[in-house]
Amino acid sequence: MGSPTGVADQVQALLALPGVADGVEAAREACTQLRWHQALRRRIPEAAAESRVRGATATALLEGAEPAGSRGTVALVRDLVRGAASWPEEPNPVEQVLKGAVQVTAATESATAASLASPAQLLARLHVAAAAGLLPADQVGRPRRPGETCAEFEEFLGAAPGAEELAGRLGQVYDLLATIRSGGSALVVAALVHAELVTVRPFVTGNGLVARALERVVHRVGGLDPTGVAVPELGHAQKVGADYRGALTAYGQGGVEGVRLWLLHSAEAAVTGAGAGTAVADAVLAGRLS
Repeated sequence: MGSPTGVADQVQALLALPGVADGVEAAREACTQLRWHQALRRRIPEAAAESRVRGATATALLEGAEPAGSRGTVALVRDLVRGAASWPEEPNPVEQVLKGAVQVTAATESATAASLASPAQLLARLHVAAAAGLLPADQVGRPRRPGETCAEFEEFLGAAPGAEELAGRLGQVYDLLATIRSGGSALVVAALVHAELVTVRPFVTGNGLVARALERVVHRVGGLDPTGVAVPELGHAQKVGADYRGALTAYGQGGVEGVRLWLLHSAEAAVTGAGAGTAVADAVLAGRLS
């Protein structure tokens, strides 16, 4: 993608695309309103924990894993996270995906600015959390090797790039993440690295889970949602992910218009996620988390 300065300039230039700056500003305003919610004066950890519960449920839904319906799965995940329920000793495939979703979303809590400065290690940690039960141990926490393929998202993105392309493509993701340190738009950078990971599919499986977890990290560490209470995954999961898949398809087809449509979708998802975060904060304030 070029030098760090060049990449930062490219990210900044995307704000000039029709509607993008307005979408970014709407997301920033929604997250700012959430940040000053009364419940977040003293109860950020409690609200952020519930955000991760709801985010894990939504990211699992986007993988087709919703074992107990919408509300039932949220309650199930909440109980699993707090230890009121236990994972099955031999989880079925849906339960295994749900477990990966819970683990990778939980792993976002410990990510920091230093984590973004070591992006390969961050992606490896997120992939271990997402895919430890989905793949053989020697395929977890590393990009695909020659001869290894990925079948995820083929129905609307086509075949994944070959393993020989991954070093260069992941280098572009790392360059994008580096722009956060120089004040790059957290929303734009998060959206781009999310879409790139889904398009490139560096891992044998678990790419969507990792991409959405990384987006959550960039939103928080990059300052868009510093409390970590917004639920961006819910924004993507609206209409059972139909708009999400459509926007990713547009991005994957290449061209400026596809990038623009994806950025607009991501901004709308962030606004929806901030609204979901407000609902979390309201529930925390009222003592209605069950």
